[in-house]
Order: sequence, then structure tokens, then C-alpha cells
Amino acid sequence: MPYRCREKECAKRFSAKTGTVMEGSKLGFQVWIMATYLLSTSLKSVSSMKLHRDLNINQRNAWFLAHRLRVALADRGGMLAGPIEADETYMGSRRTNMPKAKRKELTGHGTVGKTAVAGVKDRATNRVVAKVVPSTDARTLQSSVRDYAGEGTVIYTDERGGYRWLAAGFEQEAVNHSLGEYVRGMAHTQGIESFWAMLNWAHKGTFHKINPKHHQRYVEFAGRHNVRDEDTIDIMAAFASGALGKRLRYRELIADNGLESGARL
Repeated sequence: MPYRCREKECAKRFSAKTGTVMEGSKLGFQVWIMATYLLSTSLKSVSSMKLHRDLNINQRNAWFLAHRLRVALADRGGMLAGPIEADETYMGSRRTNMPKAKRKELTGHGTVGKTAVAGVKDRATNRVVAKVVPSTDARTLQSSVRDYAGEGTVIYTDERGGYRWLAAGFEQEAVNHSLGEYVRGMAHTQGIESFWAMLNWAHKGTFHKINPKHHQRYVEFAGRHNVRDEDTIDIMAAFASGALGKRLRYRELIADNGLESGARL
């Protein structure tokens, strides 16, 4: 904290990290820059264990660092111009990979025990917005679309019943996956589905296991997707500008998820 405010009423010390996601971090700027570069250039993101090895810092610091960089690239809001694709997916471990005791706790089949995620993709800009939702009923799914689509926007969905009454105020077309129909003219959801595939590849191939209470933080993977077509230096600049005015304290991260310090995710 090398600087001090000259105002007598303030007189607080501050540094160049104050007022950003780096505030309170003892890691040097060089570590932050290298971590930003690694996350910027890795299509399926980077695990905390790899950051720990590459940056020569402990795993807990690497995990916290990665979460703060995700906060920096969180979606900044704003409406989508359209046309828009809307769809949903589920995050969670495969039941066959769970311990026997865990499997016994789950009742039902299919998506039971998994986290629902709803998302929309703007075809014009390739921007994706995704968020964890409590359910995939009609009210929730339609709300996730209306939050980002203005009246008259063209919406492409699948045949799921939750989107059935969305048409009021929108131009909606749906494809029927259950009948083997995936593309009909301009109607398809392949763009948002490719994002789900990337998210799931990152989950299974990079992170392997994610605490369900962390799913929303990892769904912010959409922020990386939205800048992936830019040059690396521009992606890093997006990280830097997104870091302003945001802060994530470690104690908040742990309290929010009920994890002990040093938990590996």
C-alpha cells in the first residue's frame, strides 16, 4: 500500500490494485499477467493445479486467483439484438462415477442431482449469456429469454414445452429433436449447443469435479467465450477492464460454498 490519500478526512493507504479484483492480493503483477495469459489462451480454461505448477504458487492461491479472473470476465449485461438461440443443459457428475453411498442418496433418473443451466446466444455477435436456474419449468426458461431479448426478436428453440408460450411478442421457430429434426432452414440451436459442449468439456476434461455451489462461477465461462475471437492482447485487456470495481474476498468465497480452505476444485 505505497500511496496515501491526501484528504484529511480519508488519509487511507492504497495501491494500484485497490478497487479491482486484485485488491488485497500479495501476488505480484507479473503473476497476475501470466495467469491472465494462460486463461486467455486456453480454450477449455485452466485448472488450479496447472496454475499452481506453472506460476509456482500454492494451489489455494491459484484457485482463488482463477475465481477472481472469472469475476473480471463476468457478463456485463445488456440486451441481445438477435436472432437468438435459447436452450438449457445440466451440470454434474455422471452417476456411474459417483461413490455407491452417493448414488443411493439420489432418487429418480436422468437429471436428478444435477444443476440446471439456461442460456441464450446472439447469432449476430456470438455473445452468450448463461446462468444457473432453479428449474427448467416454463416460467424460469421464458424469464431467462425475456431478460435479454427485446420485443420482436427472432427466437430459435427446440420443442421443449417450457418455450411453447414464448411466442407472444417474439418471432419464434422451434425444431423437434425428438423426431430427429435438428435444422430447418434458419431454425436450429446448434450455436448454443456448441457452447454447452465446450462448458462440459471444460468441466470433465479440465476441472474434473466441481462443487455444485460453484457452478454459477464456472458458468461465467461464457465471459471467455464472448471474447475468444479477439486477439490475445485484446482478451487480456478485457480482463483488465473487467477487473475494475469488482472484488471477491477469500472468506466470502469459502463462506458462500461451505468449503474448507485448501479445497481443490
